Amino acid sequence: MDGQSEAATSPAPFSGTPAAPEGVLSQPAAPRPRYPRQPSVPLAAPVDHLPVPTTHRPFSHPSEDDFTRILNFYGVQWLYEPRSFPLRWDGDRVVEMFTPDFYLPELDLYVELTTMKQSLVTDKNRKLREIRDLYPDINIKLLYRRDIHRLLAKYGFGPLAQADIPGVERVLFTKPQIDRRVTELGRTISQDYAGQDLVLIGVLRGVFCFMADLMRQITLPLSVDFMSVSYYGGNQDGASTAQINKGPDVAIAGRHVLLIEDIVDTGMTLGYLVRYLQAQGPASLKVCTLLDKQVRRLTDVKLDYVGFEAPDEFLVGYGLDYLERYRNMPFIGILRPGESSEPRGDNRRNRSPK
Repeated sequence: MDGQSEAATSPAPFSGTPAAPEGVLSQPAAPRPRYPRQPSVPLAAPVDHLPVPTTHRPFSHPSEDDFTRILNFYGVQWLYEPRSFPLRWDGDRVVEMFTPDFYLPELDLYVELTTMKQSLVTDKNRKLREIRDLYPDINIKLLYRRDIHRLLAKYGFGPLAQADIPGVERVLFTKPQIDRRVTELGRTISQDYAGQDLVLIGVLRGVFCFMADLMRQITLPLSVDFMSVSYYGGNQDGASTAQINKGPDVAIAGRHVLLIEDIVDTGMTLGYLVRYLQAQGPASLKVCTLLDKQVRRLTDVKLDYVGFEAPDEFLVGYGLDYLERYRNMPFIGILRPGESSEPRGDNRRNRSPK
């Protein structure tokens, strides 16, 4: 509700080959062996902590460059031609190999791009059938350009193309990242409040996506209510004044209250809300926010649960808006510079000291 700041930003996309060997497999002992899965990067480690190569071999086709631009926009990590698969042998010598264009570590997926030229499509389909037969644990897809956006949408990246969201500069937190973090928060809150009478109170309107997902990850009986805040005027320092339009309808005296925010920046509005709720005598009062913009903090407020730290940027998506637009985007993105010269709506709280 109040702001945004991120030390744990979305992982930088991969754009090069791994330091390990190319991944060429040795000659099989039988004509049609089946190999165990041997990815080019160690997937046992979290994807966010994989090494980030800084160079890659030149792309062989413009479509590959276009593909990486889409992946980079959505924050999808990638490796270019990281592994070659032997397909045919003449004795001890490999006589045919296939090198997929990309590997997407987070999705554990190899991708081969193709054009509409039928001879190429036929040959590539033949090679993919052989890979699936020889290496049954390998996940690989052949994509036409029209398939790229559908594939990403299947894995939670979207809207379907950058052209559909012209005001967004780039994606900061992807839908899979948000889903994982909300699940973690729900698990922690469930453990911390086990056996207690819990009330969730959300601050409208930007919080509704986060709160709806979070409450479904909390495995406790609970009550839910909302507050509404508006801003008017401004003091001589330029800070808007907050006013509570709607307080909670449920009685919170003697109950454990968790105040849910979409974003906290200066902390001034949050401090005002905490004092308002404390006056009603809850047994305890804690704060959970999806985004914490520490760089803009003006007052000392305690945040008990934080989803992500966020940079000093105007963020939209996953409930956050600019002029009531972008709330429905499944990810959180950075609004392109110049779009938010006159911040209004819910998100104006994140740009003026409140």
